Amino acid sequence: MKKKIVIAVVLAGGLVVGQGVHADDVTDQINALRQQIDALDQKVRVLERQKELDTEASEARAKETPKIIVGNSGLSVASGDSNFVFQLHGLIQADNRTFFGDDDNHGKSIQGNDGFLLRRARPIFSGTVYKNFDFIFVPDFGGSSVQIFDAYMNYRYSPWLQVRAGKFKTPVGLEQLQSDQYTFFNERALPTDLVPNRDVGFELLGDVADGRISYAAGVFNGVGDGRNSANSDFEDHREFAGRIFFQPFKTTEIASLQNLGFGLGGSWGNISSNATGLPSSYLTDGQEAFFTYTNGVVANGEHWHLAPQGYYYYGPFGLLGEYTISGQRVTKGAASANLQNTAWQIAGSWVLTGEDASYVGVTPKHSFDPRANRWGALQLVARFADLDIDNNAFPVFANPATSASEAKAWAVGLNWYLNRNIRVNTSFSRTTFGGNINPAQATVTRQPEEVFFSRVQLAF
Repeated sequence: MKKKIVIAVVLAGGLVVGQGVHADDVTDQINALRQQIDALDQKVRVLERQKELDTEASEARAKETPKIIVGNSGLSVASGDSNFVFQLHGLIQADNRTFFGDDDNHGKSIQGNDGFLLRRARPIFSGTVYKNFDFIFVPDFGGSSVQIFDAYMNYRYSPWLQVRAGKFKTPVGLEQLQSDQYTFFNERALPTDLVPNRDVGFELLGDVADGRISYAAGVFNGVGDGRNSANSDFEDHREFAGRIFFQPFKTTEIASLQNLGFGLGGSWGNISSNATGLPSSYLTDGQEAFFTYTNGVVANGEHWHLAPQGYYYYGPFGLLGEYTISGQRVTKGAASANLQNTAWQIAGSWVLTGEDASYVGVTPKHSFDPRANRWGALQLVARFADLDIDNNAFPVFANPATSASEAKAWAVGLNWYLNRNIRVNTSFSRTTFGGNINPAQATVTRQPEEVFFSRVQLAF
């Protein structure tokens, strides 16, 4: 720009000289103009540098200023450079259970199973320190006592390699690994009875090939089916657990197959003569015990699980299925047996209002607002599940008069997503029992279990 101005002045001077103006005067004028241009150029440079300094200062302040974000995903506070992040989430589930026909002419009735309950009340604290170290802490104030459900640290070296240590879900069951806020029904299906819940241990996990393959492999204290670990182990042996899951079309352009996933979970351990290695009991949809080992039975030997599993989601349609085998050697006095209990389920859903179904719930296109004639999203759900107890469990290790050898359950329900955070569930479940049950002695298993569920959930 400066050169263009000087050239224009020189050309103008040439024209002036050509019209009889003295050349020295023109030269003086050009020199004066050049000096003015130099001065202006210097001022421009100073202003540009000042702007750069202001930008650098602004960026430096941004890196030092904490960021506070409040939204439908909870509260997040982060340092300016995002090296330190603290997040607060929450889950509240207020339930109702109403049972039908749970008394008969034998004079036996189940007291206290109807009613309202605070199923879960969990503040969820999570965060990051030094960019790659994550943590989570989840106490639960629902139920009859306060428990610590999750408490672990996680180092993210890369998407394909993470290291986790603490208390968390063991990588076996598909529905068990699904977050509590996203399950189709109030309670998980019968296969979840046969897998360990949360345990203390160390785990390697990650995603490979842009998330098309996910894996987890860990070593844990070991717990009985359906149990949560205490803070200390009940014996010296360890349990190994792992899972591999494939989503082969996740990153392709084939929309109908992008949310197809399938995999295999499993575990192996060894327990030395301890009753804690057994389930406290196997539970129905209504969370009533339909099978319990008799007094004196202990887990004493190999304990293993195998769980093929899969899901498929496309548009408003969702489907989830899994099969689980739980093997355990048990003893009672001089008697022993290697038991293999099995369970399976198939569950489907259809979002009536057209939103996409997924493993992580439904997001309404329009949040509930009756004044604007917006009603959220409605999801129809149904499932069938079966749990079969090894016949060798009877009569030595379990009482056939009271414990069922098989439970079959079907359920239907309607879920209403008012918005991303609030959900209302209603469902009906019916469970029938097989075996040589004596109605005069049994309480839960003497007749089918029929129960109506409802729930109001807040998750953020």
